[in-house]
Amino acid sequence: MAKHLSTGSGVVLDLIRSGEATTRSELVDRLGWSRVTIGRRLDELLEPGIVVRSGQQDSRGGRPAEEFAVNADSGVLLAMDIGSSHTKVGVTDLVSTVLSEDEADIGLFDGPDDIFDWAMQVFEHLLAAHGRSVADVRGIGIGVPGPVDSRTGILGSPQLDPRWDDVDVSRYLGSLMPDVVVAVDRDVNILAVGESRLAWQEYRDLVVVKAGIGVGCAFVQDGDILRGSRGGAGQLSAPIRDRLSEPLRRLETVASGGTVRDELTRGGARIRTSADIVALVDAGDEDAIAALEEIGEVIGYAIADVVGLLNPSAVVIGGNLAEAGERFIGSIRRAIFGASHVFSRQGLVVERSRLGSKAGVRGASLLAQDALFDADRISRITRRRAG
Repeated sequence: MAKHLSTGSGVVLDLIRSGEATTRSELVDRLGWSRVTIGRRLDELLEPGIVVRSGQQDSRGGRPAEEFAVNADSGVLLAMDIGSSHTKVGVTDLVSTVLSEDEADIGLFDGPDDIFDWAMQVFEHLLAAHGRSVADVRGIGIGVPGPVDSRTGILGSPQLDPRWDDVDVSRYLGSLMPDVVVAVDRDVNILAVGESRLAWQEYRDLVVVKAGIGVGCAFVQDGDILRGSRGGAGQLSAPIRDRLSEPLRRLETVASGGTVRDELTRGGARIRTSADIVALVDAGDEDAIAALEEIGEVIGYAIADVVGLLNPSAVVIGGNLAEAGERFIGSIRRAIFGASHVFSRQGLVVERSRLGSKAGVRGASLLAQDALFDADRISRITRRRAG
């Protein structure tokens, strides 16, 4: 069966989606299939409207080559980036162009019932604003701040909030049609998907950090997300001086927006989200600046080990705390360069996210797009139609 699917229409769609081959001739050259086979596979994608004829390439003479593209308007994707204290949602077309977005100070510690009740109401409002409904939804991508089995969409255990332990997210999406594709991953992984594919294409190996109330880390190796055996790759421990006498602690328990919030609220500040911390830093609050630089240094020391292990081309810092700019990014960079091996830091780039606050929604939509257009899935669907 796998051999049959390897020459299916899903393989052709993959090349069209990526832009690697968008004409008949390019597909023949890239795949080595006959023009007859390529023609059949294109017909299988054109008939149900999965791809469309998008125009013709410029030609140096003779007949211009006909191009093909994904039919971006044949449905919509929903995207959801759940953070510890803040959640963003969006509606995109089928090639992940954002149509509309919304956000609220609701997050992991509000529990799945409240978050998904809010999100589904917002999605219906956003869809209606574009003359769409849930019947037009083809897929939904969701990022959550904890380990996820990306094959099943079921969250691991333990999570930061026990209400999320072993949660099957699809059970909270009741208003969507049963054939809607659901894709779930860690929030930092969807950020990494968005950054690596849309903003850092010149680098194939990245370490991506999401810093908000919590702290997460994702790894991109040769362009792909490294998830680990149970979806938990990237859970960093705090650096400690004596590993023989002290137990490992999660990095976010000693260096995160949550630890800054707790420290500043003890001093009388009113803070709920990581955006509140950034606002204080922007206003010149010396205590907030000092606390943010301190956790940046600790995060940098933790990342230094990762840099030595994986030898990335760049370390990308995203999440709300990155909005504080060089005060935060600079403290991370100095710690990484001060603690990492000389070879590992040669040519290393440590910079702020290029997509900024858009990264999560864009990454979640790409996650849904990948699941919707999975090559084997498309080959099976179009083969059934043709049969």
